[in-house]
Amino acid sequence: MWIRKVCHKVWECMSSRPDITKYLSELLERYIDPHNDPRIYWAKEVTFDYASGHSVRVDYMLYKPVNNSISGIEKGDFYCYEVKSSVSDFESKNGHNMIGDLNYYVMLKDVFQVVHEAIPYNVGVICPENDQLRVIKKAHRKDRTRPVSEMLLMMWRSSRRELVKRRRQEQSGEVNNEE
Repeated sequence: MWIRKVCHKVWECMSSRPDITKYLSELLERYIDPHNDPRIYWAKEVTFDYASGHSVRVDYMLYKPVNNSISGIEKGDFYCYEVKSSVSDFESKNGHNMIGDLNYYVMLKDVFQVVHEAIPYNVGVICPENDQLRVIKKAHRKDRTRPVSEMLLMMWRSSRRELVKRRRQEQSGEVNNEE
């Protein structure tokens, strides 16, 4: 007899952390840039101190300049987002790289309910609700230790990596179609 599993929430039908991570990441990308606007400056998997033995990788970063003047760019804010797909993911030592002006965890409400006491005061939390993300705990400003130039350069490098990867995939698809 075949029994169909009823899922009241999208993630209840997901069987693995990678599926939940993908779901949360897709929601976050829509949250950060809902209209695919080139004036929204964001990147994923942004790595700092790349060549050192203690590199830092932020899952997603968003940069919001005050305006397009020199001082407006210098005074802009960096938002860092770390995706946590489970309690064990949150409890691991990896992925707590809160180096922005405003920092958020993105996680399921079920995970938040278990780990909420371990979340630092200044770090916010965003959770899915009806296939959209909603701020559950607002982040408080933190003084970052890295300069604007480094933050923007690392974001640019990461977004460029994604562009090159996509172009290579497109080219390999064209090569495969010709065979």
